[in-house]
Amino acid sequence: MALLVQKFGGTSVGSVERIQNVARRCLAAQRAGNRVVVIVSAMSGETNRLLGLAHQITQVPEAREMDAIAATGEQVTAGLTALAICAEGGRARSLLGHQVRVLTDAAFTKARIKSIDHSRITAALADGEIAVVAGFQGVDAEGNITTLGRGGSDTSAVAIAAAIGADACEIFTDVDGVYTTDPNMCPSARKIGRISYEEMLELASLGAKVLQIRSVEIAMKYGVPVHVRSSFSEAPGTWVTREDKSLEEVVVAGVAYDKNDARVHLVGVADRPGVVAEVFAALAEANVGVDMIIQSAPNTASDGARADVTFTVSKTELARAKPIIDAVAQHVGASAVRYDEDIVKVSIVGLGMRSHAGVAAKMFQLLAGCGINIQAITTSEIKISCIVHAKYTELAVRTLHDGFGLHEAPAPASPQE
Repeated sequence: MALLVQKFGGTSVGSVERIQNVARRCLAAQRAGNRVVVIVSAMSGETNRLLGLAHQITQVPEAREMDAIAATGEQVTAGLTALAICAEGGRARSLLGHQVRVLTDAAFTKARIKSIDHSRITAALADGEIAVVAGFQGVDAEGNITTLGRGGSDTSAVAIAAAIGADACEIFTDVDGVYTTDPNMCPSARKIGRISYEEMLELASLGAKVLQIRSVEIAMKYGVPVHVRSSFSEAPGTWVTREDKSLEEVVVAGVAYDKNDARVHLVGVADRPGVVAEVFAALAEANVGVDMIIQSAPNTASDGARADVTFTVSKTELARAKPIIDAVAQHVGASAVRYDEDIVKVSIVGLGMRSHAGVAAKMFQLLAGCGINIQAITTSEIKISCIVHAKYTELAVRTLHDGFGLHEAPAPASPQE
């Protein structure tokens, strides 16, 4: 008897008929001899509708109240899903974040899980019920409702799977697995059978929308096997798992892109110790995340050495970040601040980069070959990211995808040692 966690996203529960389909899938898994815990998201479009109501009241809603409002979407789905399971002849119990007691910090709208008390889930399973848990939400030490950020139901599912020692966490969505890139952007994209936690983590952080990044972090930390698959078919999807020799042989596993970055360029910052620290400390204090950071070589001017500092922040945080950036730029004596939202970050990811030389050169040559200028570059052990003009998004993705042979069927895996 396996212990399974099954998570169903917004499109999978987007109507009563789809919720009834979810109920049948959950019951089929239970009747096959498994113990089943179900994590549900809000019905598709519901979270946006709820947050839209808040913004009709005030342009800048208080974060605590936003969480109280947004969490109701998953509450409705959990109740409906439990009812649907019962209507199909099963037994189910709906549980909200505070009932399971998913304890989080107090960072409203993007809280992080600190601990999970799974006793009520365990009790439901012991009674032969399917536990239906509202994803995306938790509670802080003061009893306030918190939410885990966009895609937070993935995080709820994997964290609960880790807490209860599940044999697998199945993420049901509207796609049938993880692809080498966005199939809507590149028709030659292929479904990947298996991908490592490390590669999936990079792809998720670089714009791939299949899994939320924190869910992958938790899966990797606790070794939770994750199966990404379609809610609308029985076909196998993509397993996200520990790396092995066969995965290391793939030089580039996928291409990702992210249109949610904005570039900030501080011109003529004094080149002395502590200046850059002051800039990013101000952003950190305001809880504004920063991604790519580049500092140019200093130029000697009449008033001392000066350098340019370029970095990226998410467009969703830019409006809040601008006053902070402008103030700190003035304080450190920058001669100008320039903002550019018309950019995209394109990235290649693969474990094989560790042992194959020339990957970066090939990426730059491919982009140059179709006339795409690179504005900024950042790398890690298994990824390379470039900032380019947004108008080149589709061309860059397709060029890199097919240029690294991702459109071709993979060679048979070599024998395992």
